[in-house]
Amino acid sequence: MRNIKLVLAYDGGNYHGFQRQNNAIAIQQIIEKNLEKLVGHKIEKLAASGRTDTGVHARGQVINFYTTGSIPIANIKLALNSLLPEDIVVLAATEMPLEFSARHSAVSKKYKYYIRQGDNLDPFQRNYSWYIRKSLNVQEMQLALQYIEGTHDFSSFRATGSSPLHHPVRTIFQATVEKNSDSELVFVFWGNGFLYHMVRNIVGTVVNVGKGKITPEKFKEILEAKNRQKAGITAPPQGLFLEEVFY
Repeated sequence: MRNIKLVLAYDGGNYHGFQRQNNAIAIQQIIEKNLEKLVGHKIEKLAASGRTDTGVHARGQVINFYTTGSIPIANIKLALNSLLPEDIVVLAATEMPLEFSARHSAVSKKYKYYIRQGDNLDPFQRNYSWYIRKSLNVQEMQLALQYIEGTHDFSSFRATGSSPLHHPVRTIFQATVEKNSDSELVFVFWGNGFLYHMVRNIVGTVVNVGKGKITPEKFKEILEAKNRQKAGITAPPQGLFLEEVFY
């Protein structure tokens, strides 16, 4: 038995998230179907570092699968890419110890979220960013984001209806926002783990700081309230990218 780790990049716009679905096409199904063609047997246990939602993209998703196939590791990347659709790409393939798990062995993840702002919507970026016409105050948003760095209870930013079995305490090593250009902002979130919708809920709330609707101090109060109803909207999925997973 062999344990193969793959690093993937994909455009999530055409799929109903990563995780296999019964009534819709997800990225996992596409990967498994083509892996089975490649190795010649059914893929029983494919694990991913995390489950990206419908419309969310990845530059560094990590998966692993077990195979009894004999295809050389050096050939897997090229061979699998020849089978996959153009919006899913294998960046790297590595043979790992049997105990490695893309999910459970991960120690931290990094996400990026993109916002386009200004009077002119770029039609070529509409599926890869959140368009907000009003120019946002980057300095004020950065002041707010400093409050989520460190270890906190992120109940205010978890998805409504989340399972109480998922403990809400997470550690954030980096939370920043900066201008890539006059029209593009990029947020970076690096932490030991993230709750369902956590990044999108943080962005949806901190944007209110950028608009001048709330102060950075109010953002801190929202974090400390541990109440999802106090926070802002869930930012749309298309601006979110799973950037890198660390092991």
